[in-house]
Amino acid sequence: MENYAITVGKGKEEHHFEVGEYAHHEEDKCKYRVYENGSYVASFTPDSHDFLQICQNPGQIDEEVLHLLAEKIEAHHPHGINDNIRKLKL
Repeated sequence: MENYAITVGKGKEEHHFEVGEYAHHEEDKCKYRVYENGSYVASFTPDSHDFLQICQNPGQIDEEVLHLLAEKIEAHHPHGINDNIRKLKL
């Protein structure tokens, strides 16, 4: 899947992220990698209820910004974060 852009604002700050999804991720690996200005800054992995949890934060992005970003990533997948994986297992 191609990367897609998501913008997150907190106060007067605005962050422009690029999100890459790895559909064939392993449970101990992060499924979504996040880039800002071309640099890898964070990653997320879905929990057992398909809510994204912060997996890594090497860019030391404010956690509130990451939670807002996670909500936008989840909204980008209206049928659920793991929907593609479920279809493969059926």
